Amino acid sequence: MPHLPLSDWPEAARVAIHGVLTDIDDTLTTDGAITPDALAALHALRQAGLPVFAITGRPAGWSARFALEWPVNAIVAENGAVALWRGTDGALQKAWLQDEATRSRNWAQLQAVAQRILADLPHARLSQDSAGRETDIAIDHSEFTRLPEADIARVVRLMHDGGLTATVSSIHINGWIGSHDKLEGARWIVREHLDRDLYVEVDRWVYVGDSTNDARMFGHFPHSVGVANIARFWHQLPQRPRYVCAGDRGAGFAEVAAAVLAARPAGASA
Repeated sequence: MPHLPLSDWPEAARVAIHGVLTDIDDTLTTDGAITPDALAALHALRQAGLPVFAITGRPAGWSARFALEWPVNAIVAENGAVALWRGTDGALQKAWLQDEATRSRNWAQLQAVAQRILADLPHARLSQDSAGRETDIAIDHSEFTRLPEADIARVVRLMHDGGLTATVSSIHINGWIGSHDKLEGARWIVREHLDRDLYVEVDRWVYVGDSTNDARMFGHFPHSVGVANIARFWHQLPQRPRYVCAGDRGAGFAEVAAAVLAARPAGASA
């Protein structure tokens, strides 16, 4: 199905939206910092009573600050493995998809695969946020280090050979042990926090993203949107968003929020 401009998203579909799921890097942020228009959009969604969950490949350690500062219900980090949110007392709360024994057992295997990658590609580098990772590893390809497509593909193969699930975001190549991903992480956090089932409510949520690790989310949600900078990955996407924004990154996310809010009846609740 070809993509459409966001302006073609029908009002009849938008009026039914009662929750927003979003990627973070290069969707809400530019160079690691949230853009003012994206932050204003998050506040507007919160004021309207719409739940917002950010689903990212970033580590738990990196995400903790933003789970406390941003007006989101929670951040699900490490591609679905760790959830972080601000508790009613203002303190950071965390939950893990895998139990402690599983996480401990997986850690040695993850580190062994990381060392194998670095030995095979001496110019490759672990992501600079690796110290905050609890359930995965990440190789930098576009944040502070540039890897060509052939090397990115090589890293993915080495992760697979080491028994890891692998995905490529706009900045990192992530590898982890388990069948979870952004979709399963989103389903988990929405069930735990709202007692709702994303599979049942698939047409009542919108997902916003920008790269290949968003592909399953794009394929699952009929209301899926790519910010304009998704053009970089368009031909690599096995599943593509239904709509594409005019704006890049935070400006694109702000367009989505505005489209959802414009369709809401006065006094509507999520």
